[in-house]
Amino acid sequence: MTISESDGRVRGAKSREAFRTISEVADELDLPQHVLRFWESKFNQIKPLKRGGNRRYYRPDDVQVLRTIKKLLHSDGYTIRGVQKLFKAQGLKATIDQVLTGSPIGDLEAEQNPTTVLSVETTKVEHAITRLRAMRDRLA
Repeated sequence: MTISESDGRVRGAKSREAFRTISEVADELDLPQHVLRFWESKFNQIKPLKRGGNRRYYRPDDVQVLRTIKKLLHSDGYTIRGVQKLFKAQGLKATIDQVLTGSPIGDLEAEQNPTTVLSVETTKVEHAITRLRAMRDRLA
């Protein structure tokens, strides 16, 4: 393969603006295809073009959103719900810009830190158990 002088890309390779198939995106992001399909169901911001045979074609913007989601989930410790809240609170573009520049992300630290999320959930369960015991004692 040779490098094209006009745009610096490898001849025969797709341009940055080209649509990508699910297998190309999965390879680029080092993720299984089923994960991409699952994320489509959880994030309405991912809208690949679907053609004959339900074949998916991802726009460059879709790939950028997927790259951002992957970093937030796999590197930064966010939950799916945390990323959804982040997109809703800050907006998709602002979140992507923050992730790409390495800026601190939002004020959703409880969602970012899995230990904090677990601690909050444990506290809720303990509170529920206390209430149930009090009800049991009243009925006894």
